[in-house]
Amino acid sequence: MANRDLEATWQYHNATKHSNWSVRSNPHRLDWGNRPLPFKVYPSLEPLLLPREWPPTGMPALAAIASAASAPHQEVVPDLKTLASILHFSAGITKRKTYPGGEIFYRAAACTGALYEIELYLVSGELPDLSAGVYHFNPADFALRKLRGGDYRPVLADATAQEPSVVHAPLTIVCTGTYWRNAWKYQARTYRHFGWDNGTLLANLLAMSAAWRFPVRVVCGFLDAEVNRLLDLDTDREVAFSLVPMGHLSNLLPEPPFEIPPLALESIPPSAREEDYAAMRKMHQASSLESGEGVAAWRAPTPALDLSPPRGQTFALQAQSDDEIPRDPIEQVIRRRGSTRRFARQPISFAQLSTILDRASRGIPADFLEPYGAQLNNLYLIVNAVDGLPPGAYVFHRERQLLECLRQGDFRSEASYLGLEQDLPGEASVAVFFLADMPGMLEHYGNRGYRAVQLEAGILGGKIYLAAYGQGLGATGLTFYDDDVIGFFTPHAAGKSAIFLMVFGKSAQR
Repeated sequence: MANRDLEATWQYHNATKHSNWSVRSNPHRLDWGNRPLPFKVYPSLEPLLLPREWPPTGMPALAAIASAASAPHQEVVPDLKTLASILHFSAGITKRKTYPGGEIFYRAAACTGALYEIELYLVSGELPDLSAGVYHFNPADFALRKLRGGDYRPVLADATAQEPSVVHAPLTIVCTGTYWRNAWKYQARTYRHFGWDNGTLLANLLAMSAAWRFPVRVVCGFLDAEVNRLLDLDTDREVAFSLVPMGHLSNLLPEPPFEIPPLALESIPPSAREEDYAAMRKMHQASSLESGEGVAAWRAPTPALDLSPPRGQTFALQAQSDDEIPRDPIEQVIRRRGSTRRFARQPISFAQLSTILDRASRGIPADFLEPYGAQLNNLYLIVNAVDGLPPGAYVFHRERQLLECLRQGDFRSEASYLGLEQDLPGEASVAVFFLADMPGMLEHYGNRGYRAVQLEAGILGGKIYLAAYGQGLGATGLTFYDDDVIGFFTPHAAGKSAIFLMVFGKSAQR
């Protein structure tokens, strides 16, 4: 089985590492005249406009991101207004910026290069305000377009080997990644970005679902070919990456349709020219699941990847009390969120840092994180300016709720270098590096574990985004020099792989 040929992941991961040499020797330049469209457009399909007004959830952002996975005890079915709210605050347009060459539409969740390569599709049963069908969501006009009529939820149930959350969901959102829209800038490294950008979007979606008290779950174990066929995707250009079943119904699904005919629907090409980076497609194929047995095995309990007991000086988290935590609603924080472009080099409090780490890392409802609260990525920190915490390099022991100091010192310049020689990691109060035990993870999950670890890092990073902005701070995600990051945190991080980087602190006025 391709998923167990682990050499494929190592080839892709090593080939897409950034280094001082690789960045400087890469001849790639951006062709602005060929920049991809930021939306997928089906010109022949009529739009079903979504409601643009909905009641407020009333839930504070720092409560929403920390909410535990809800176990449904009754039937929970979203209406169209609730669904519109979740779509808007996950993938909708929240800001617009005009410039001499045109206009940029910024979305609710962060995305590498603001290229927004993640598309959303809905596979729905009969809902109060929506007929059963397969739909595509377009943020440009905030509308759904029906690709197929009828109840195709049994197809997803079959593709996920009867995953209970899918079987009982009145609606499942399917997230796909479009290669070229991101590869235009980031080339073959785009497949990593699928996980990051899908993850930050899911962080918003999970928080909004918690605010509406809807049970949801991230599902990555599915037969790729079946889901891609249902959405009628051209898999040389776009592929299904994750599923999110929403709500709960106790009744049984209808019989599955006998056929899923191809649709051959026209969509507007994203660019006049597309360049194919075969390494991305090869990585995706190597991590695809091809049998129900493989899907069922995917849901085995997450292996314990705990850190060794701390040896250095430790600092127990001192999270803010409920009375001290800001109460800004999740919708307000998402509207306020952006990607900070300059930090003030001023300290935040240890209580703020503690709250961000605590609330962002409490758990993710996902089929590859069992039991709830399991985690694949370890968080390593460079602390530049936190009142009550000496500057230095740290590792976060989540189970023990403490930070272990690996070494003290002023590492602002090192942080900037590790973040691809950008000023932001050195200016920020804290830089958080996501590192993973790739050998252990791949041994357990196979190549598909590479999707999971990137996706989890994106979700955790998205939660940190929201937690930082919920505290009135700024934040941004960044790329990095892979092996230099590991070298900086060695010997503690020896054998791990760098996955993602988030930085946060007080924003500076431009």
